Amino acid sequence: MKYKSMFIATSILCSTQAFAELKWQDFSISYLQGSDYEVGADDRQVITFEHASGHSWGDTFFFLDRTHYDGGTQDTYFEFQPRLSLGNLTSSDLSFGPVKDVYLAAQWESKSDSFGGFDNYMGGLGVDLDIPGFRYFKANIYQVTNDKNDNDQQLSISFAVPFSVAESEFLYDGFIDWSTSEDDHESEMNFTSQLKYNLGNVMGTESPFYVGIEYSHWNNKFGIKDVDERNVSFIAKWHF
Repeated sequence: MKYKSMFIATSILCSTQAFAELKWQDFSISYLQGSDYEVGADDRQVITFEHASGHSWGDTFFFLDRTHYDGGTQDTYFEFQPRLSLGNLTSSDLSFGPVKDVYLAAQWESKSDSFGGFDNYMGGLGVDLDIPGFRYFKANIYQVTNDKNDNDQQLSISFAVPFSVAESEFLYDGFIDWSTSEDDHESEMNFTSQLKYNLGNVMGTESPFYVGIEYSHWNNKFGIKDVDERNVSFIAKWHF
């Protein structure tokens, strides 16, 4: 329960500064459809709500997936990740080399389904890296308190690379999650990324409206030995 307490403490620290300067925020809704998933039905449709924000005290990221499986079953999964800037907390410049800041990082993973779901809690440290060509590159390392499995460690990386071809705008973004093996599960690696075209430029919308593909390259999915997912999905995503 130590890392559940760390998650709660980090969230409280962030909430006490909730009225500090808001630097940016982004909200989006996306639709995903794929037909080659592992563990459960092959065909799925997913509606995702995302919100990310940056503040003078740190940042937050939240997403919620509502998944509709072939056959009629559904489930809900979300992650909430607050990060507290240690540079802000200590009134110090912690930047060095490509590192822009260091964070106290926490994360809550929760799933609700017909099997009862789970709640996992994470606590650790994170960094933001300044890498040419990247809109952002974030890395967090956690100790994980798992609800259903043995506790483990996880490295999480998220990134975004915008680029243009002629006058067309594209975005390549995604995440990599790698976790350690324990007595009751294998080490797993999930590299999921999206290549998207901003159709909003053609439509004349002020905010981006992306269409493209998502590719999931997931080894030992959910820690199950030799269950490897290679799934390509269609995605449409509207930011506003």
